[in-house]
Amino acid sequence: MATQSPFFGKRDRDTDSLTSRPAPLVGSGTNLSGTPVNPSSLTAQQGGLAVAAAAPAAKEGGSKLTVGPNIKLKGVEITDCDTLVVEGLVEATMDSRLMQIAEQGEFKGSAEIDIAEIRGVFDGNLTVREKLVIHSTGKVTGKIRYGKIVIEEGGQLSGEISFGAKPALQAAA
Repeated sequence: MATQSPFFGKRDRDTDSLTSRPAPLVGSGTNLSGTPVNPSSLTAQQGGLAVAAAAPAAKEGGSKLTVGPNIKLKGVEITDCDTLVVEGLVEATMDSRLMQIAEQGEFKGSAEIDIAEIRGVFDGNLTVREKLVIHSTGKVTGKIRYGKIVIEEGGQLSGEISFGAKPALQAAA
């Protein structure tokens, strides 16, 4: 004889306790006791956790485009993107604030970036207004201009390389 699974059957009201209820959503406006939740009191209750969680968002901020593994994005112009994360292949022209190329990621084309972190491959014209970081697995080739540069042991940089990309504020003046 088959027994009925407790997951799909009718639930006993006696076994339903506060601990088995799902937590309310942060924006739901009430807590478990049914009293209203003020967003400012929520931040005060969480203390340092809210500050720590907000710090990476403030650093990256704005709009973010992630091209995942095994994804190919070809022949495009990427605009109004604050952060580009490349885990697949991107063939594009772009102007952005932050670009991160993962170990398996590859970018081919032209990019003007404030900060670039390369763990994968970049091939093309790269202008980094502030800081270019090439990690040990990174390989950058082409015409490269940078403000500051950090290359980890094992990182590769080749092509026409020049210092002097101006930060965005100075370039506008």
